[in-house]
Amino acid sequence: TMLVDLARNDLGRVCKFGSVQPKELMIVKRFSHVQHLVSHITGTLDDKYDSFDAFRSLFPAGTVSGAPKLRAMEVISELEKSSRGPYAGALGYFSFNRCCDFAIIIRSLFKNGNNAYIQSGAGIVTDSIPTNEYLETEHKAGALFSALQAAKNH
Repeated sequence: TMLVDLARNDLGRVCKFGSVQPKELMIVKRFSHVQHLVSHITGTLDDKYDSFDAFRSLFPAGTVSGAPKLRAMEVISELEKSSRGPYAGALGYFSFNRCCDFAIIIRSLFKNGNNAYIQSGAGIVTDSIPTNEYLETEHKAGALFSALQAAKNH
């Protein structure tokens, strides 16, 4: 529920009081290499804000950065040797009717010239076992490696 609370908090900054609600809560979604608990949190945007304000409130997502968000981002900046690039950023659109829809970019593959870059991550908490977290990132990236291999074979 910590991740749901982070999302609710981010939405609560720009939504009408009392409108932020979980539409789906911790639903198991199965993918080729992983299973995720997925929640869908909704809210009604307060009239004094627009979709750009909502985007600024939600990204980078606290569910990826950790909490408290600003300090977590500072720690990430101090510890990580290179920029994340698009990884953990957003992909989506803004429309003219105050709507927008964005997804967090995770388990991603980017191509630059002849080089391809695969990124995946794992959540680190106080009782994390570093080796297990590292193995989780490799496991999550497995689908991308499989896709690259399949493309190479065709």
